[in-house]
Amino acid sequence: MVGMTKRVKVFEIVFSDPSKSFYCSGDKVSGKILVEVLEVTRVTAVKVLGVGCAKVEYAKGKQRCREEVDYLKYEEVVHLDDQPTDTDGSVILRPGNKYEYTFGFELPQQGQLVSSYKGKFGFVQYFVKALMESPAQPAMECRRHFEVEEPLDVNTPDLLSPTGGMKEKKVTCMFIPDGQVSLNAKIDRRGFCEGEEICIDAKFENTCSRIVVPKAAIIAKHTYQANGRTKVFRQKLSSVRGNHIISGMCDAWQGKSIRVPKIKPSILGCNIIRVEYALMIYMHIPGSDKLVLELPLVIGTVPYNGFGSRTNSMSSQDGSVSNASNSWVSLRMPSSAPPSYCDITRDCSLDQPLTPLLDDYDGGDSPIFMNLNASKFQFPPLPTYSEVEEEYNGNARMLPVC
Repeated sequence: MVGMTKRVKVFEIVFSDPSKSFYCSGDKVSGKILVEVLEVTRVTAVKVLGVGCAKVEYAKGKQRCREEVDYLKYEEVVHLDDQPTDTDGSVILRPGNKYEYTFGFELPQQGQLVSSYKGKFGFVQYFVKALMESPAQPAMECRRHFEVEEPLDVNTPDLLSPTGGMKEKKVTCMFIPDGQVSLNAKIDRRGFCEGEEICIDAKFENTCSRIVVPKAAIIAKHTYQANGRTKVFRQKLSSVRGNHIISGMCDAWQGKSIRVPKIKPSILGCNIIRVEYALMIYMHIPGSDKLVLELPLVIGTVPYNGFGSRTNSMSSQDGSVSNASNSWVSLRMPSSAPPSYCDITRDCSLDQPLTPLLDDYDGGDSPIFMNLNASKFQFPPLPTYSEVEEEYNGNARMLPVC
C-alpha cells in the first residue's frame, strides 16, 4: 500500500495576505489549504487547527524543567466547494486537479494573547496546522507559523512619568577606606519604542584614589519559570560611555543619549515567560565592584506622540510663561549710558601672573597656557554698571557686568 506522502504532490497552507508581518488581538487569520495528488486518493476529512502556546524547557542538574501554557485553541473541519462527497463525508481527489480548502478564524480579544517570542530557554509561538486524513493511513500534516504582536502603548501616564535614583559606594583598599563614588541619574519617561533616543541626565562624583568611568547600557532580562523553579538570563543590548573621572573630580551628563535597538516589545502578561528591560547606569571602578543604578524601561509598539508627558507641566507653567512674556516688555534698561573708557586713568597692571585652574598642572611648557609678563600686561576693566535680566518666574536678578 502506497503511503500518503508518496501519493500527494502538494499539501501546504497559504495565508490570504502573505505580506502581513504580524497579527493582533481580534484579527482574522484566513487562507487556503492547497492540495494536489499524484494518484487517485480518498480523503475522509481535512482539519484546520489554530494553535498558540508558550513553552519553557531547560535542564536543572539531572532534572528537566518544562512548563507550557495555551493561548489559542481552534479546530475546524473544512470542505471542498462543489465537490461530491460520499455518505461518510469523504471525497475522491484525482491527479491533474488543484483543490483548495478555505479556512478562517478570529484571534481572541486583547488581553488574552501574548506577543510572539523566541528566547534561550523558551518561546511563544502561533501557527495554523492542517491535517489530511485517509482510510487506513496516518494523517498527513503541514503547518504555517504566524507572528502575533500585542499593542503596547507607551503614552500612558505611568510610562510617561519621569524616573530616577541615586546610588553611592564606599571604596576600600586592603580594608582601608579609600573614599567613595556616587551617581545621581534620571530620565524623563519609562516607555520607549525601538529606534527612539533615551536622554540621560546624570551626575557622577569620585572621591576615591582611582580613576573611574561612567557608563550606561540597555539591559534585557528574560525570566523563565517551570516546575516551580525560576531561571533568569540577562543580556546587554547597547551601551554608551563617558569620560574618565580622576580622583576628587566629578562629571555630568546633560541629555546624553542612547538609542533603543531593534528589539521585541516587553512581555509582561505571560505566567511562565517575562521579558523586561532596564537602563543600567553604572561606574566602572578598577579593583572593585561596579556602582550600578537600574531604571526600569517598558518597550512598546505604539510610539511616543510627544504630547502626553508635557500636558501637566505645560498647564502648570501657563501663568509663569504669561508673566514672563510681560516682563520682557517691561525690561528695565540702564537710565544712563555707561562711562567712556577714555575717562578711566587709573593704573590697572596685574599684581601677579595668571594662575592655571587645573589642580594637576605641574608647570613646564603647556600648549593651553601662556606665560604672561606682569610688568608689561595692562588691561583696564569694563566700566561698572548693571543690567537687569528677567527670569521666567518674573523675579528680576541683577547681574554685574565686569
